[in-house]
Amino acid sequence: MKFNTKVIHAGVHPDPSTGAIMTPIFQTSTYVQDSPGEHKGYEYARTQNPTRSVLEENLAALENGNQAICYGSGLAATDAILKLLKPGDEVISTNDLYGGTYRLMQQVFGKYGIKFKFVNLSAGGNVEDHITENTRMVWIETPTNPMLNIIDIKAVAQKLHGKDIIVVADNTFASPYLQNPLDLGADLVVHSATKYLGGHSDVVHGAVISKDKELGDQLRFLQNAVGAVPGPQDCFLILRGIKTLHLRVQRSCENAAKVAAFLQGHKAVSKVYYPGLASHPHHEVAKSQMKDFGGMVSFDLEQNSEEAAVKVLSNTHLFSLAESLGGVESLIGHPASMTHASIPREERMKVGLTDSLIRLSVGVEDADDLIADLDKALGML
Repeated sequence: MKFNTKVIHAGVHPDPSTGAIMTPIFQTSTYVQDSPGEHKGYEYARTQNPTRSVLEENLAALENGNQAICYGSGLAATDAILKLLKPGDEVISTNDLYGGTYRLMQQVFGKYGIKFKFVNLSAGGNVEDHITENTRMVWIETPTNPMLNIIDIKAVAQKLHGKDIIVVADNTFASPYLQNPLDLGADLVVHSATKYLGGHSDVVHGAVISKDKELGDQLRFLQNAVGAVPGPQDCFLILRGIKTLHLRVQRSCENAAKVAAFLQGHKAVSKVYYPGLASHPHHEVAKSQMKDFGGMVSFDLEQNSEEAAVKVLSNTHLFSLAESLGGVESLIGHPASMTHASIPREERMKVGLTDSLIRLSVGVEDADDLIADLDKALGML
């Protein structure tokens, strides 16, 4: 089954009791049993829910995984993965990543004796130079947030082959439509399903997809034991969103390419970060592992100041000033004060995340209208 068919049909079947083509929302906390231990596969809704089960089967198919495990948010999914570790273990992570992931690693799990190294893994990276006897996980985010660096998943995985190290890939920016990290050697894929999978800015959700059954079973245990599960309506909304994933992401990619080209030629812009540009240092790696280059674009201003960024951010109409990404509507944000404010400024500056950097989530509107909106805002400088 090809991807465009999977998004609609994988794991999804008409409801046997009514014939409903859409998976019902099973809004229940518990299930009646015929006798103790005799039931229809469902006992308690924290442990299992039919709406969630359909979504998990669908997500596993989209990422070519063994199983998917859903959570109440992307960070809850990340939390579950990090709970696979124990005190004394070490994680090597890219040094350019979502601020919430950095905060969870440093401020929460760092207190429990787990060490995190944040290094440059761009392109092939030099991950082998940082491995110690305590290294148990490598955390890849590609494209990275917000600098849109590309990490060669296959190259990193090959360097770790045969070692007792879990390779995790955050695939939120690409979505399964553009990239399948499990096929490239990753062991786990994590999504903030809030973003492209949901696609309509109306639900918070997270998921992990496993290639290895044992790892998947451990995460399934943690899902039930910890209880950070999504509700059935949330799962229904993600299933609804996935049905148009291929259409939405492709249009976002087309729009983002036009927006990036416009920004690259604008006198008020000093640098554009978009892997689809031939000038991007990891353009060829992106071409080799992605179907297209995504809907995220970041850019820096010639007037290198937060004041200049705020002026642009305050003068767009179609690009709404808000956190998050991946919805049908275009968003504009200021990573330094919004999504990445939890990362110390000196660490942000090391990766080029300046106070004047602006991040765009390019939606599915008409590209000409989006460009005109940005042109007007940049003209305020």
